[in-house]
Formats: sequence, C-alpha cells, structure tokens
Amino acid sequence: MLAVILTSCLLPHTFAYAKPATTATTATAPRASAIYQVKTDRKVVALTFDISWGEKTPGPVLDVLADKGLKKATFFLSSPWTKQHPEIAQRIKTMGFEIGTHGHKHDNFSQHDDAWIRDQVQKSHDILKEVTGVETNLIRTPNGDFNPRVLQTLNGMGYQVIQWKTDSLDWKNPGVDTIIHRVVGRAVPGDIILMHASDSCKQTVDALPRVIDGLRAKGYEFLTVSELLSLASVQTKQE
Repeated sequence: MLAVILTSCLLPHTFAYAKPATTATTATAPRASAIYQVKTDRKVVALTFDISWGEKTPGPVLDVLADKGLKKATFFLSSPWTKQHPEIAQRIKTMGFEIGTHGHKHDNFSQHDDAWIRDQVQKSHDILKEVTGVETNLIRTPNGDFNPRVLQTLNGMGYQVIQWKTDSLDWKNPGVDTIIHRVVGRAVPGDIILMHASDSCKQTVDALPRVIDGLRAKGYEFLTVSELLSLASVQTKQE
C-alpha cells in the first residue's frame, strides 16, 4: 500500500518522499500526502508535462519525444483541453505515455469546498475516460495548489497527488539554456520533473531535446510516475 510508503522513513534504499497533510498518523487513518520524488539509488526520473490549453505546442513536444525514442513520460491533461483537442489526447495515449488529470476548471482547489473539488475531479475523470479510455488515478492540481483538506479529499477519491522536485520553469519562458540548466543541473535519482506542453510555454520544444540528451548523458533512465512509485512499493514489500 502506498500509505505504508509515505509513513516509512527508515528504508535503506528506496522510499517515496512526500509532503504530509498532517503530522499525526494512525494505523486506521494514514496521512494524506503529495508525492514529490522517490528516493532511490537508481538513476531514474519521471518527466512530466502539464497541458491546459493550446494546440501548437503539444504536437511538437510529442514529435521530440518520438525523435528521441523516449517512450516513458506522464502527461497531466486538463479535461476542457482534452475535450477540445481529443486527437492530441488520443495520440498521447496511442504513443504509450501515462495520462493523469490536471483537473477541470483551472482554479485553486484550496479555495473551494470538498463538494466542489469532488465534482471537478469527477468531471475531469469522466471526460478523460471518454476521450482516451484511461481511468485516471494520478492528479496534479491546477497551479500545484493544495492544503491538508484538499489532499485528504483527493486521496479519499483514490487519487495520488503528484507534485515535482525539479521545476523547469518553462512556463516563465526564461530562455532555452536556463530551462536546460535547471533540469539537467538539478535532477536527482527518483526525481519528478515538471515541464509544460501548453502554448504559453514557447521555449519547451527547443529545450526538450537537450534536456533529454543531457539527462541521458548523466546516465538517467526515464520512467512514468507510476513506474517510479512502484520502486517504493517493491522496496516496502521487501521490508
């Protein structure tokens, strides 16, 4: 159980690193948590992309991944975007990439009550399933916003909240070299790396080939988020 992973800090090699919702934990009420990385000795990372709007950037991002032979990545798709661009969402699925939800309305969950959160997540779940056939169980909340109540609500719906350890800041368009240096220079084993494939991110496509090459040159292998989390599951079961 992932809950076991989150509350264990004594594993010698591999464990999930998470920000807990509370400091107290009991056997019957595990802490709700957001996942930032998996601690591991293996040089593996999860490359993740958020998509909220646009049709100019997602295709070229997928082209780069195909050109580089990178078959493992995780895409967090907003449901309005998915409904508006089903052909791109279906291409992501067909290429074998993992799909999680980025919610429905792009608004901070912490500013709304539990009923609103559940309604938004269910809407996104239903739309992504209709378009891609995927039953999502990973969520990256809009703007990465959450609080303990939000985490408990989402975990209660069967969702793992996925954050990131390394932020490319590509959404700020800081320059191609800056994006590359931030990711390649900061990535660590078990990292979850945040990038975007929305049209507002105008430098991601140019930076991505060198990000991939740079990480590979350092010996990194790419996994999906779920595969990354499974490393912690395996280690915990061994313990």
